Amino acid sequence: MASSSSSSTLMMHHVFLSFRGEDTRLNFTSHLLEALKSEGLDVFFDEEKLEKGEQLSQALSRAIAVSNISIIVLSADYASSKSCLVELSDIMIRKRSHGHTVIPIFYHVDPSNVRKIGGSFETSFKEHESKQPTDTVQPWKFAFAEIGTLKGWHIEGGKFDRPETEYIKDVVEYVIKKLTNIGFESASEELVGIEYQKNAILKLIKQKDCRVIGLWGMGGQGKTTLAEAVYKKFYSVFESRWFLQNVREEIKKQGKESLRKEFLSKLLDSNVDIGTPSIGSTLTQERLNKKKVLVLDDVDDSDQIDYMGVQYFGSGSKTIITSRDRQVLESGGADGTIHEVKGLNEIDSLQLFSTFAFKQLNPAVGFQDLSRRFVKYTQGNPLALKVLGSDLNKRSKSYWESKVEKLKDCPPEKKISEALKSSYDGLDLVEQNIFLDIACFFKGEPMERTKLILSGCYKGAECGINKLVDKCLINVSTSYWRYSTIWTSGIFGDAISMHDTLEEMGKDIVCQESKTLGN
Repeated sequence: MASSSSSSTLMMHHVFLSFRGEDTRLNFTSHLLEALKSEGLDVFFDEEKLEKGEQLSQALSRAIAVSNISIIVLSADYASSKSCLVELSDIMIRKRSHGHTVIPIFYHVDPSNVRKIGGSFETSFKEHESKQPTDTVQPWKFAFAEIGTLKGWHIEGGKFDRPETEYIKDVVEYVIKKLTNIGFESASEELVGIEYQKNAILKLIKQKDCRVIGLWGMGGQGKTTLAEAVYKKFYSVFESRWFLQNVREEIKKQGKESLRKEFLSKLLDSNVDIGTPSIGSTLTQERLNKKKVLVLDDVDDSDQIDYMGVQYFGSGSKTIITSRDRQVLESGGADGTIHEVKGLNEIDSLQLFSTFAFKQLNPAVGFQDLSRRFVKYTQGNPLALKVLGSDLNKRSKSYWESKVEKLKDCPPEKKISEALKSSYDGLDLVEQNIFLDIACFFKGEPMERTKLILSGCYKGAECGINKLVDKCLINVSTSYWRYSTIWTSGIFGDAISMHDTLEEMGKDIVCQESKTLGN
């Protein structure tokens, strides 16, 4: 049990609670403990907190190893306790080696002081260094600074902050969601609030007569992320499987014939070259009839579904297709089994927004009402929440107020697109031009090649690209590069990716700016 990953199975304890007894035992921690236990959760916490030197007791170390989640209540005097630091060091080692889930709660302390070991924490560590060998204190400092980089709750206190009971309620709900997902963690680190949708699709998949499942929704709604989470849950029980991303885009790049050949060759684990518009070979049809699972992501024409041979998959096979067009899914065989991917609810939207706007799971004091207004304008669209939150990160309150007033005047049907465009408007001229160039020419291109070309056009191009990454307007992913007129096929490396909705926005901006089409 101790050597198993905490993210793969439920363990002896649901939660390991680490705290500085003198600081929070009689207030916040006791209330949190009571709330966790009232939900039926098994919580391990060290009642004694005795200073027994720097050696962590075997009982505590074992308790950490057999807990799914560790909650660390970081209070003002946490770092003054040797036992707390040894405990924290062990927890963070387990996070690095086994993917152990760690949730920090910054209780009346500034997260930046934890990251940088500043304020009272600096004093505490200087005292430890005066009494302990350097090689003993250094791992403590490393673990302490590391937990300051994790996303958690920041409880500032004071008359302008929320009641602690509300924070405790949020923490308990978050823990329950994490425990519910153990064994099939989502593909995305920032994935929030899709458990009920994922479970609905899994129920459809278990139905024997349900062979083709459609995921339908607007751009940026999380269709691909949801499909990937479902796929990772059940793909291992099938004889062969494949997740074909960006079908529409890949067909534009390499053509239908090339994509189908590559897809069928991967799926059937052999070199397949059909050579005709339809899959006429009886042998190929028979091989496709065996138990398989497939995801076709971002399909915009039902002919693409037929062309890939979905109709030849056997009764035990499952195909998930994502599209913005419901008619495409109905014509492609998903009639009656189409799931509309809806926006996040207000609580999940606020958590996702805060993850990017504040790098924590709740809005900062003084920004709660503004955050809720932004969340309302995004209508639960994950892409808009992510992009808007990234743009507002570390901005002044006056900037927030100006931006929210701008969105207020937009008609409801344009609020999401305007929220995305407002991040573009906040870029300087060079950054805007780089964004437009990427939208038109460099999506899917190798990062190094893109930097090389854009550096010949703009000063500080690399800084501009990094700014776009920080604002979630583009992503960098390790990609298998299939084809390029300049680069050799078959190269692994970092490639630039951009959400389709942002790509369309960029191209629309270019079209509006150009007086002569084609220029």
